[in-house]
Amino acid sequence: MYEIVTGPLLWLAFIIFFAGLIVNIVLYLKGLDWKLDRVSYSVNTLYGIKGALRSVFFWLIPFGTKSWRNNPGFTITVFVFHICLLFTPVFLKAHNMILKERWGFSLITFPEAVADIMTIAVIACVAIFILRRIALTEVRIISTAYDYLLLAITAAPFITGFFAYHHILNYEFWLIAHIITGEIMLLVIPFTKLSHIVLFFLSRVQIGMDYGIKRGGMKNKGLSW
Repeated sequence: MYEIVTGPLLWLAFIIFFAGLIVNIVLYLKGLDWKLDRVSYSVNTLYGIKGALRSVFFWLIPFGTKSWRNNPGFTITVFVFHICLLFTPVFLKAHNMILKERWGFSLITFPEAVADIMTIAVIACVAIFILRRIALTEVRIISTAYDYLLLAITAAPFITGFFAYHHILNYEFWLIAHIITGEIMLLVIPFTKLSHIVLFFLSRVQIGMDYGIKRGGMKNKGLSW
């Protein structure tokens, strides 16, 4: 079973993951209504690029935007969650051992204690997100089972991986469960809200270009707004 889930199934998960994200990018760009957006991207490109870079940069910086500053607790949770979610799997020692075994290369790795702390941080942040959805009326009324399922799918690889690493109960079971849940997460990302790992950047670039041109000294340049 281990050979299958770390071999053909892992390849399949990565292929669907990357292909799905590429499709998301293509569909997003094709879906732009240039006439409706009424932004001269091709003419006033410099203003647009400047606005796009500012938009992405400040949204990637904790408290870099007014929205982040207005919700400090949530902002910290979001950044801790995403940093740990992205970097823990990439620089985990066990994952890099598989990379070396299967594909002949590996990356630098975190000390195991650091990986443990980051794993617990992801699980804790997911718990906070769930409690937030339950506690805050404005969030609860727009939450569905779908949202809770995505949170569960996101947390599952970290919970199972933590159990496997610490040999809690049945090691073999948790190891296989960890690998399978990780592959499930890769498979669902392109088809769910989790696709924001690329759509976030595309939307911020689009909004940044709009604002960069419209509010970057372009209003009086003969453009029809």
